[in-house]
Parts: sequence; structure tokens; C-alpha cells
Amino acid sequence: MINDKLPKIWYGGDYNPEQWDEAFWSEDVRMFKLAGINVATLNVFSWALNQPDENTYNFEWLDEQMDRLYRNGIYICLATSTGAHPAWMAKRHPDVLRVDFYGRKRAFGGRHNSCPNSPAYRKYSSRMADKLAERYKDHPGLLIWHVSNEYGGYCYCESCAESFRRWLQSRYGSLDKLNKAWNTRFWGHTFYDWDEIVPPNDLSEEREGNRTYFQGISLDYRRFQSASLLECYKLEHDQIKKHTPTIPVTTNLMGTYPELDYFAWAKEMDVVSWDNYPRLNTPVSYTAMVHDLMRGLKSGQPFILMEQTPSQQNWQPYNSLKRPGVMRLWSYQAVARGADTVMFFQLRRSIGACEKYHGAVIEHVGHEHTRVFRECAELGIELEQLSDKLLDSRVESKVAIMFDWENRWAVELSSGPTVSLNYVDEVHKYYDALYQLNIQADMICVEEELSKYDVVIAPVLYMIKPGFAEKMEAFVRGGGTFITTFFSGIVNEHDLVTLGGYPGKLRSLLGIWAEEIDALYPDQKNEIVLTQPWGSLHGTYACQILCDLIHSEGAEIKAVYGSDFYKGMPAITVNRFGSGEAWYVATSPDSAFLAGFMSNICESKGIKPLLPYQKGVEVSKRIKEDISYYFVLNHNQEPTEVGLGNEQFINELSGEVVENTVIVPANGVSILSNKKS
Repeated sequence: MINDKLPKIWYGGDYNPEQWDEAFWSEDVRMFKLAGINVATLNVFSWALNQPDENTYNFEWLDEQMDRLYRNGIYICLATSTGAHPAWMAKRHPDVLRVDFYGRKRAFGGRHNSCPNSPAYRKYSSRMADKLAERYKDHPGLLIWHVSNEYGGYCYCESCAESFRRWLQSRYGSLDKLNKAWNTRFWGHTFYDWDEIVPPNDLSEEREGNRTYFQGISLDYRRFQSASLLECYKLEHDQIKKHTPTIPVTTNLMGTYPELDYFAWAKEMDVVSWDNYPRLNTPVSYTAMVHDLMRGLKSGQPFILMEQTPSQQNWQPYNSLKRPGVMRLWSYQAVARGADTVMFFQLRRSIGACEKYHGAVIEHVGHEHTRVFRECAELGIELEQLSDKLLDSRVESKVAIMFDWENRWAVELSSGPTVSLNYVDEVHKYYDALYQLNIQADMICVEEELSKYDVVIAPVLYMIKPGFAEKMEAFVRGGGTFITTFFSGIVNEHDLVTLGGYPGKLRSLLGIWAEEIDALYPDQKNEIVLTQPWGSLHGTYACQILCDLIHSEGAEIKAVYGSDFYKGMPAITVNRFGSGEAWYVATSPDSAFLAGFMSNICESKGIKPLLPYQKGVEVSKRIKEDISYYFVLNHNQEPTEVGLGNEQFINELSGEVVENTVIVPANGVSILSNKKS
């Protein structure tokens, strides 16, 4: 439970009463009660209001709002307001202003506009957190702390350059070790003094689109900037914990956001929270994968859905409405995959600036007689009904997919072999194959303990960190199934190639040697030809992007390439290692192959679908004590009948007994329970 002050599924979202006259406040509370809202996030972007100059703090407005909401049964997620610094700070302390990738010093404006290594920013942001925590430490309505907002963006100013050099000295200890790790003798880049090192941007080592001349430098700068922003979070976190050690602290993450290593961040967060904003055409399996990734950041702990829109977004090229039922459907998708909250940005729609057309529970018309409000109120009633049953339940999986931000950075910074390789897309291909089979998967980091898993998949594991190969050998030797793919095992943590043949330290485990890597143009394909039928797989399947030219060193060849000069060379192999097996998929297969491949792998391990597959229907399961809760989510535009096998269920929303099949309405949800099997 996130905080037992409110032992329910939290329902609410961002509320900005400071943007409204007092005449609106009572009406807000009335409508919040109608909608079943029990949590409001306050103070997200109120730094300028809270602190008009260096030494003056005004919290009276916040006192009034927190007291008023709590009196009306609404608890508070209290933000620290530090997501955008005030104008006076930029004027009087210009070190807070970032320098962008092109070397340009920013002026005041926008948000995510503070240098993470600015002494002034660190001083005033941590002081703000300290004063807020001291003031509200005993407030009965305080549920959770929300530090800053959606951290992100890199800086290349002189403060960052100096901090980067200190960070490198701590990491490497000596310039000899740094020069070796970065291979600086290439192009005569050897450094003889720490102050010769400059941040890699458009003025030095990098160009747009993750193109860099020195991958080691650019990789370390990403590590450094992620750590710098995390240090800003930790400064505020520590001030808060000094006053409220038992109140949880979080900050809102952004899914697969590329710039921050969220596994490192999650270690410093009491609970993970994130903001979910898929487009109308975002694959629903991708959104499911990101929910699972957010759950996986803290090894399966329930997470907070901090933001989603009740209707439409504001910043996308085409801001489509959520069709009737979709807000509810996507909210339950989050709950199904581990969320113990459903929260929105925003509760009342703003009248000005860049998000005035972003959806809200209370629309510009200002009353409850809207489609969006009715849907929010209906969902609020259901979540109240389900809270006792679902709260603190867990998702259990026997399959895990590894996701690693540092590996992603290295793949994206690689000088070859193709610009078409997208790490997140390749991970999603494997996730989607399992999703279509109704087989749950955890998204985990490379450091995760593996004993509870039967199958571990690590697509495009280009970077092998110290100890990883030995860890996977132990997992497979003990009976586990490991699957990795093309462009894996190539480099170490410094992006230096592991000599002795690809896939480097995984070569013995996989029983192969990859001699060359062929990059295919976007209009090119090759074929995967099975050596013999295997389960549901037979014949020929398309593949693209990259083709590793591999030789077996003991691995069984399951499929070969169908064309080009490497026709007949292995494309899919499996190596028996101890009591388990290690698979290598030497190219990027089509979805038909991956569906059959993952079905065969799971069947061989006794991993069964949650329910029989039905196109367009997502199934996930949470377990609490001895009760299993099946979420059957119909993403189709028409009612769909779903088979339930031979089990009997209770429909948790209607109380009816359900057997054999259930008909789920278009964009509808059924939540079915039975004793854990």
C-alpha cells in the first residue's frame, strides 16, 4: 500500500486552484465529490508564487487549499514546485540557465529550463523542499511527496563541464584509465589534463540524431547528465525525509524516455510514478509494455499512474479525442498491469497558455453535464467498489524481458551498422509476440535476480556489463531458457569491442561465432528457412534490418538464411548448456515468426496463456492472496466473445457468475475473479 492513510485506489490528478478565482473552488469540490475523486496533486508549478524573491516565502494560499481539500475528504499529493524556476532567479542567478546542444545560452522561459549543476538551482530547490516539508510535515491530508516534474533535458554549460570532469575523475581515477576506456588514440584525442575535456555537443564530438565521433565520451555524458538530474532529485528527497521520514516520495517518469536511466532513478524513489500519454494509434501492446516496465523498475512493486488525459492531449500533431469508453479502458489497462492509482492531468481545464486545450475532468463549460465527466464519475464509482479487492495485488510472470538504458544509449550512439536499428522497437517486437499470446512478461533490468523466471529475453544486448555473462551462464546451467538476438555481445560498458569474435563473452553460452553483420536497406528482406517443422512454425519467414553471419560452435541450427551469398548459413540456433538452453536469433524476424517462436518456447516450459487468444482482446492478471483477478480488455470497436476455458469466474463489476465465455462490449472491460490456480 502506498500510504495507509488512504487505503483505496487513488483517483484524482493535477489541480491548480491558484490559476482560478475563489468563486470556482467550492464548485470544484462539489464536482470532485460527484466524480469520486479522493486525491489532488497541488503545487506542481507554483515556485514563483511561493517564492517571489530570494528570501520571501508565501505559503498561505497553499495552507488554505490543503485544508479545504482535506476537510472535504480529498487527500493531497504535494509537489515541491521546482519543475520551473522563477523569472527572478534567471535574472539574478544566470547560472541556472541551460546551454543547449548547439552551445546557445537559454533565456528565461518554458520549463525543464534549469541547469542540473547550477549552484543556485540546487540551493534554492533544496531549500524549497525543506521549507515545504517542515511546514506540512504534520498535515493530516498529506499522502505523498511529488518532487519537481518530469525531469529531463541535458545541459552543456560551463558548470556542467566542470562537474563532468569531476565525475570522470571519480569514475576513472586517472587520465590513463580514461584515455584507455575512450580509446582516445583514435584521431589523436589523448587527454593530458582534465580541463582539456569538454562536453560532447554540436560544437565538439556530436551531431544531431545521436551521431558521435567518440561513443565512449558521449555514453559517459549521458550517464553523467542522468546522474546530475538524479542528484537534484535526491537533494530535495533528502530535505523532505528529514521532516517526514514515513511519507513516500516520488517523481513522475515518462515511460521509455531516452535521456534518463530509470532503473537507477527507481532505487531512490519510494514508489514509481509515471505519465501515460499514448496517441490514438499507439499500439496497445506498446502501452502495456511500458506499464510493465514501470512496474519492473522496482521489481514488481505497484506503481502510480500519475498522469493521463481524460479526453485529448494538447501537444501532439493530431490531438484526437478518446472515444467513448477508451479512457476507462486505458485506465484499467494501467491497473491490470500494476497501478494502484488512476490520476489525470488535469482536474480543471486551464484557460490560457500552451495546455488550455488539454483534456480535463472539468471542461471549459464548467459543469458535470459532459461525456467526459460522466465517464470519469462512472469510473470513480467502480474503483471505489474494487479497491479492497485489487489494492496491493501483484502481477506474476515466468517470462522476463531485459531493458537497459545504458545499452540503449550505446546502440543509438553506435557508428553502424544501420540507422534503421531501434532498440525500443526490437524489445517491443518480443513483448508484442507474448502479448498476442496472452502470456504475461516482466520488464527487468540486467541486474535483476532471475530465479523466479523460466525464460529471459534480452533483445539487441549490444553492451555486456561486468559479471553479466557469468550470471546468464548460471541461469541457463540451472535450467533456464535465455534468448538473445543479433548485434548482441559486441562491446563492454565503455563501448569498446570485445575481441575474440562476436558475441564476445556470450560466445560460449550461445555456442556460436558471428563473423560478419550485414545491414539491409529498408526495402530489402531476407528469409528465415526452418530446417524442419517446429511446433507451429514451418517453412519460410521474412527478416530484415540486420543479418548476423554466424557459425555454429556446438549450437543446434534451427533455421538458415534463404537468400544472398550467405544462403544456408544459420539464422536461428539453440545451444544446450547445463540443464537449460540459450537461443540466438541472428536477424530481426517478422511478427509471424516471433508469434510461433515465443509460443513454442513457452509451451516447452509449461507456460500457458492466461486465456485463449482473441484478436484485439488484452488479458492480464493480478493476484492477491489466493484470488486471481483477470482483466479482459476489449480494444475492438465491436463486442467480442472471449473463451474462458473450463473455469468458473465471478464478474467483479456485476457480481454475476461467468462460465465458458464472456462477451465484452466494444472498448469495454470485464474483471473476472476466481481462486488462484
